[in-house]
Amino acid sequence: MIDNRPIDFGQFWYSLGKELSEIPVAAETEILQMRSTDFADLYGVHMSSIGPYKIYGYLSVPKGDGPFPVIYYVPKNASVLEIIPQGTSNQIRSRYITFSVACRGMRTSDSPYSAMYPGQLTDGIESMSTYVYRGIVADTLRGLDFLLTCPYINKSSIVAWGNDNALLAGALHGAVTHIVSTPSFLYDSIQQASQTSSYPLEEFNDYFRLNPEKRDEVSKILAYYDLKFHASAITAETLIMADHEGGLHDSKTLSEFKENMSGQVTLHTSERSSYRDGMFAEEWVTEKLFGHDVAPIVPNHWKSE
Repeated sequence: MIDNRPIDFGQFWYSLGKELSEIPVAAETEILQMRSTDFADLYGVHMSSIGPYKIYGYLSVPKGDGPFPVIYYVPKNASVLEIIPQGTSNQIRSRYITFSVACRGMRTSDSPYSAMYPGQLTDGIESMSTYVYRGIVADTLRGLDFLLTCPYINKSSIVAWGNDNALLAGALHGAVTHIVSTPSFLYDSIQQASQTSSYPLEEFNDYFRLNPEKRDEVSKILAYYDLKFHASAITAETLIMADHEGGLHDSKTLSEFKENMSGQVTLHTSERSSYRDGMFAEEWVTEKLFGHDVAPIVPNHWKSE
């Protein structure tokens, strides 16, 4: 791969990390009794990120003695914050600490910014300093900063799980030991957007229809977030959940990215089944963190499939 990343790529991310480090995490937690269970306690967490801006997350901690492995559900391009992803067994909270952080602009975060869906991917994209994803990546890293302050976590077992942000977390924060990611919008974004009319990538097409003269400038900004330029910095063991064969982000499209990653990588081609793909991911994580002899925790209806 020809390395045509921006000349100040490293400085950009160093400056973001430095700015974030100068803002105290300032975490405020409260027990949420209604969502706690007999096997896990749930907390609402407010933290400070760049802006300054308050972000919000759900922290679930198993009852009993730790330390516990962590599944960190990174901020995602969506308007709903879940304790755990829809379709995941609630019992997973008995085995793992789970931490899900709201994407900047969601209603549980600060009120001054309210994201539009669609519309978030191009919010503030007119300049490097105003592009919302600068803040979202900072929020993703801040969630890891918070987790490292928790005395009951197993620091050798921290899984970043989600979309492109999970891979950026692995590239930019040393705490991540494992990654489960479904790349969706930050890999060669403009080229991928030209091949689809589906959201969220269609947001870029919408933007260029209205602002065709800004294509070059937007392309330059997105290069700082392009996963292909972060690949070599990812050392965590990684599961990439690719599209089905022929899909936009299929194994063929992502093969070069995979080869340039520094850590061990498993590339799973979607079987077009939420059950089969979900089972593969749960089995992969369980094996990596607990070994072959431990069964994954999955929804009851999966067990009868």
